[in-house]
Amino acid sequence: MNIWEEKWTLGALDVDPARRLRLSALLGKLQTVSIAHTTALGMGREKTLDRGLLWAVSRVRLVFARVPVYDEDLCLTTWAGETMHALFPRYYELRDAAGHAVAQGSSLWLLMDENTRRMAFPEEHGILIPGFCRGGEPALPPALPAVRGGETDRTVLYSETDLNGHMNNSRYADWADDLLGGEFLKNRELRLAQINYQREAREGRTLRLRSCLEGSSFRAEGLEETQRVFSVLEEFSETGVAL
Repeated sequence: MNIWEEKWTLGALDVDPARRLRLSALLGKLQTVSIAHTTALGMGREKTLDRGLLWAVSRVRLVFARVPVYDEDLCLTTWAGETMHALFPRYYELRDAAGHAVAQGSSLWLLMDENTRRMAFPEEHGILIPGFCRGGEPALPPALPAVRGGETDRTVLYSETDLNGHMNNSRYADWADDLLGGEFLKNRELRLAQINYQREAREGRTLRLRSCLEGSSFRAEGLEETQRVFSVLEEFSETGVAL
């Protein structure tokens, strides 16, 4: 059970008005398959959630050959790397019906204590995820620099939170889309996306968002007071439609 695969046909809720896969939908699917594989490896909710341990993604990075479209049949593959003390590397590959890789990615996960909200160390709780090297794994997500740019405020809504009690990792991608806007996005295709999650964003918290767009590269970050909560890097190519 080193590699986990799931079939996925893109539905109406998975795509944007241009009928291309939304980044937030893909992040949600990555979360689903990651937890499914972890459960298959014997580390399901009875070892984690039911004992007050929460899985949380710390960083994720995706590189796209192209962005899939509505009603397309896909296969999503994931496998775990060797645990790095308290961090769990995980890798992804998204293939189309012809078997071509349309996206590849890497992520870092951690365990969080539900009560203290602090990182939990897996060896103290008997959590073991066996690592697997398939070969050719993409690089793990690096740190992202601070952003200097325009500022706006946004408050975390109840509908954006999940069972961990904080804003779900996929919703940060929606915030990035909202900062860019439909006029920009409709004529451009995502080529690279990375989100680093440094702190929780809980319901009712207001974040100061900083963002800048330089050519095809977009960067954003959210801060609560002086503490960075998240960072985003996205790179785009034009679709060939006149702007």
